[in-house]
Amino acid sequence: MTWLRAFGEVVRSGLTIEETRLEPLLALRTAAGVAIVVGPTLWLVSPAYAASAALGAYSAGGATFQRSWRPRKVVALGAGAGLALSTFVGYLAAGRLVTFLPLLAVWAFAAGMAWAVGSTAGIVAATTVGSMLVTITLPTSVGRALEHAGIIALGGVTQAVLILLFPIRRWGAHRDALADALAAVADYARRLRHDPTAPFDPEPLMTARDAAAVTPSQARTRPPVLHGPRGLAERIRPVVAALADPDVGAPAEGPGRDRARELLDAAADVLDAAARSIRRGTPAEVRPGSTDVLRVDEEHEVLEGPARQAAERLVELLGEALEIAASGCALGGTPTPPGPAGAQFLVRPTLLRLVPVVVRAVRRELRRDSPVFRHAVRLAAVATLGYLIAARLPLGHGYWAPIASVMVMRPDFHRTYARAVARLAGTLAGVALATGTVRALGPDAHVSGALAVVSAGLSYTLNRTGYAYSQCFTAAYVVFLLGMGGQAWEQTVPERVVLTLLGGALAMLAYVVFPAWETPRLPGRLADWLAANGRYAAAVLRDYAEPTREHHADMRRALLESREARAAWQEAYDRARQEPVRPRGLTSREAQEAQEALKGFGRATMLMESHVPRADSRVVPEAERFAEALETDTAKAAVAVREHRNPDWGRVEEALHAWDAAAGDGSPVVRREAELQKRALEDLATAVSRTPLERDVGSAREEQRVRATLAAEGNGSGPAHRGG
Repeated sequence: MTWLRAFGEVVRSGLTIEETRLEPLLALRTAAGVAIVVGPTLWLVSPAYAASAALGAYSAGGATFQRSWRPRKVVALGAGAGLALSTFVGYLAAGRLVTFLPLLAVWAFAAGMAWAVGSTAGIVAATTVGSMLVTITLPTSVGRALEHAGIIALGGVTQAVLILLFPIRRWGAHRDALADALAAVADYARRLRHDPTAPFDPEPLMTARDAAAVTPSQARTRPPVLHGPRGLAERIRPVVAALADPDVGAPAEGPGRDRARELLDAAADVLDAAARSIRRGTPAEVRPGSTDVLRVDEEHEVLEGPARQAAERLVELLGEALEIAASGCALGGTPTPPGPAGAQFLVRPTLLRLVPVVVRAVRRELRRDSPVFRHAVRLAAVATLGYLIAARLPLGHGYWAPIASVMVMRPDFHRTYARAVARLAGTLAGVALATGTVRALGPDAHVSGALAVVSAGLSYTLNRTGYAYSQCFTAAYVVFLLGMGGQAWEQTVPERVVLTLLGGALAMLAYVVFPAWETPRLPGRLADWLAANGRYAAAVLRDYAEPTREHHADMRRALLESREARAAWQEAYDRARQEPVRPRGLTSREAQEAQEALKGFGRATMLMESHVPRADSRVVPEAERFAEALETDTAKAAVAVREHRNPDWGRVEEALHAWDAAAGDGSPVVRREAELQKRALEDLATAVSRTPLERDVGSAREEQRVRATLAAEGNGSGPAHRGG
């Protein structure tokens, strides 16, 4: 992708309105927290203290809108404490540049490394850098600095108390995650009716698993319905895939295919009803026709063999989903899922036990090729450089430039540039709106304070519709806040616009100077996914060779590792497609074909998993040899892909031939699924293998294709094709 085309995508993404459900009640409660601390402080103390109170309450409230599965009151308290600490420490070093600049650089670097823990930690840490830059201009002594820090922390406490006193959709985010997982499987079942090999994106299941991890205190108050349905969705997914697949399930045509379509449609209806029940906490109705379809007639059932087994298993699982839909998720209405006592819930570390987890996560990212480490370096350099440049300009409020940089910068190219464009557009609209309002109503401190609270509420309301639109009211909020302190709009508006433009430009330039492109890392991500898929397939096969509880647990762990590797590849691939960088190692077409091949390999393994025998079932001894060959060849192929060599599947072919020569039927369904795995691996080899001549001219061909596409788009002579 060329720079011009990439920038066009950036502008489009930055100004796009995201379709999402608004949460006005949450916004109202959070804005009330801002009003509670701003009003009394302005009335009883001074505008300077009111500004600190507003900063703490606004930033702590904004942190609660970030995705986090911890209680929102804990997030608010943590954000308030971080803001207060950065304020006080910043003031202690603010007397001279020789002390403040190193502190700012170290603090910004630590805030950048917080992305190793997660996006919420990274965003909240960035706000502490902004707090350090703003509030060091307010106190006049150490005692006053402590007072300002205390008032900022009070803002976080106020938000936490409001969350405790006025809970809105308690466990709502967890309910949504679980309902989305069930709805995703329902959508998958519907697509399988028309496309028996339709793909499935496991991201909703991964999100639901992440949401299911709770601390011991959360586990005591979690609704019973949040315990079991996630496992139900996990078990239904491979069963509906096995039923729909024409190779190992229902026949491609005839009465059997019609019966499979009926069952898939009924499954989608039941799962959607269960999702609605969990999301709303009320009973959900299922169409009578769907429940009739789920009755299996032993005498007149048209499905046979593995397809009939899958149908019976699906009916059994959907019976549990019907109970969930009918229960309305009432307390005690959903039975606790079976399993050992130690596996009742996934453990999330408490805040104290989170410290070693954070240390390990940060240590893993402390390397030069890590996107998080490079982001932290950029953040530290831009924050200090922006502060120095703005301090030399004949403008007040020079901290706006580094704040703009810090708040728009992300570890990847596309989001950094998109947020820079969105922040500038939102700032222009926000200061224009605030300027017109101030000119119409006059510069009254109490009116400005009230307008600041209203702007904060609107910013919270539009928080998830797009950064540009929430930033519009954030900019208005800042203008009103400064007006409350006696700053004239004629001074603040031009400064805000110019310094925001400067900060955005520095953030964008920093990524050009010290980038963290995903394009060169695509072969490594693909290799990781291939190796993880190989371990998953081998674990499933070993469960066939010797069906034990230990092998079943190994299969589950391998599945989760495979999903994580796939998610890492997908994230890298999506970012690479948006980068203005020439393909290195994998062209866009090779990456796409390799991705489809590995998805096919994973799907074949999922079909195999759907028929995993029980502990007392007949074993498949040939599966062990094929598992060893598959794990060995995929591990070596991963190294070959990483080193740009052609993969080889010699052991897999030998093991498959030996399986054919073995006496007995050896479970023909499993043998057929093993053949599907081999075909997928051959497709992968075709996608990534190149002759020496192709290695020399591959990049030139890719550039030529991109130029031809751009030329066709420019003169309208041909269709546009996406390429990276």
